[in-house]
Amino acid sequence: MGNTCVGPNIGNKGFLQSVTAAVWKTRQPETLPAPNQDKETSVSNNNKDSSTNNEISENSDCKRSDSNQLDVQSIAPTPIKIAGDESRSTTNANNNNKPAEGAKPNKPSHIKRVSSAGLLVDSVLQRKTENLKDLYSLGRKLGQGQFGTTFLCVEKAMNKECACKTIAKRKLTTEEDVEDVRREIQIMHHLAGHPNVISIVGAYEDAVAVHVVMELCAGGELFDRIIQRGHFTERKAAELARIIVGVVEACHSLGVMHRDLKPENFLFVNEQEDAPLKTIDFGLSVFFRPGEMFSDVVGSPYYVAPEVLKKHYGPECDVWSAGVIIYILLSGVPPFWDETEQGIFEQVLKGELDFVSEPWPSISDSAKDLVRRMLVRDPKKRLTAHQVLCHPWVQIDGVAPDKPLDSAVLSRLKQFSAMNRLKKIAIRVIAENLSEEEIAGLKEMFRMIDVDNSGHITLEELKKGLERVGANLKDSEIVSLMQAADVDNSGTIDYGEFVAAMLHLNKVQKEDHMFAAFSYFDKDGSGYITKDELQQACEQFGLRDAQLEEIIREVDQDNDGRIDYSEFVAMMQDTGFGRIGLKTV
Repeated sequence: MGNTCVGPNIGNKGFLQSVTAAVWKTRQPETLPAPNQDKETSVSNNNKDSSTNNEISENSDCKRSDSNQLDVQSIAPTPIKIAGDESRSTTNANNNNKPAEGAKPNKPSHIKRVSSAGLLVDSVLQRKTENLKDLYSLGRKLGQGQFGTTFLCVEKAMNKECACKTIAKRKLTTEEDVEDVRREIQIMHHLAGHPNVISIVGAYEDAVAVHVVMELCAGGELFDRIIQRGHFTERKAAELARIIVGVVEACHSLGVMHRDLKPENFLFVNEQEDAPLKTIDFGLSVFFRPGEMFSDVVGSPYYVAPEVLKKHYGPECDVWSAGVIIYILLSGVPPFWDETEQGIFEQVLKGELDFVSEPWPSISDSAKDLVRRMLVRDPKKRLTAHQVLCHPWVQIDGVAPDKPLDSAVLSRLKQFSAMNRLKKIAIRVIAENLSEEEIAGLKEMFRMIDVDNSGHITLEELKKGLERVGANLKDSEIVSLMQAADVDNSGTIDYGEFVAAMLHLNKVQKEDHMFAAFSYFDKDGSGYITKDELQQACEQFGLRDAQLEEIIREVDQDNDGRIDYSEFVAMMQDTGFGRIGLKTV
């Protein structure tokens, strides 16, 4: 679950001031330093809400220390909530006012207790899961958020440390809260496999809570490292910018808008200087279609884009937030600052960028150019994530990519097209046995391309879909991709074929998935896939003209005319074996 932010006021007694009074719930914000703040000023250190970053940070409960004299204020911006969410936000706030032990608080007789939506629904995850405690041992608390608590946990089978975010169902007061939890898990599955996105291990549910198990990132927040250093060198800032904007580009190509990018939502895997950086907290993220506009005001004050405050925005808002982060990485202060929340929003809407104060005179013109172009208020004129990655300042050693990065759709289609037929069928078997939450993102992508809702993607729909995500291919190349995904040669790509083609290899290569797929082919349980068993499987998937001997020969390493499990795994793990080239006409 993420943060929603308070709205702005434009002008004296202006339109948005009335919106503020009517819609928003205001709070006194915790602030980053003003750009011209005296570096010697000591700073207070309020506890920040860890709902967006406590998932995986080892020391998220008590990381801030007043004893450190730092030259930047060490307080994260406050997560702000839209009015109407008071029932959520007061849950933790009231914990400080608990009655003495043994005393019974007075309950107003006129207030009726309302059951939460999380407890009323049959299942938040909409499926039966294993018992978390049968698989994991829970350890110490890592963090406390508004909706849940994050614990260290250890997988019993492998003795591997993970983080478990436990979300109390009673705190999911509305159906929207329940849907938010489902969508967050769906999006984490959808983005799984990206090297800079937190990995979800699994989701479990019992009578009182939903448990999301993720990889453990014990290196602390990017926010903390900014505080420790004041600001980064340009080289290091460019390196981090590549990672941050690379995540944005990957999200957008998969039809996901993050909507809450900020340094607190990036964690290091460990405390080493060169530790990998991971994006966390997809509680405010949503699926989107090209051209779709959103109006709900969400995010965090310093990082929210102006069009979000105006309630008319798309994925460009993520680029703005990334631009704010880069500005802070370079200078140690936010580009739009004021002593009040209202003032921050007014600065976001009309403030000038400061490239005069220290350390900006010593920062390169190229860095300033990138920040300016990311913080253009007109989203149509703002750089896209891909354009940012192609900017000279962000490129590795100033070298531009040879060609534009493929969208996720295109790159996965190319990858699938290079696989042999047995692997394509095996992936289809795996796809059909995945849970709804694991493929929900792919379902959204299918709907985006299947514009006539026929349940099949035609060649023309595939062509237009690829064009919308920036692919520039010859018709012959699109035909080849179409034929590769159309395993049953029906002339269109049905939903099952699309999901198989789009499935990320990290799901394909899981041991339990590979074993299940092998067992599907090995009907008699002999430990081998024979020609007859392969023929049965091909017929079930509509492949009547399959060249069985050729399929077996591509995988059969010991030439015994059948496929054992180790040969099957070697094919699925795809180290160059069992692949065919992508043909172009």
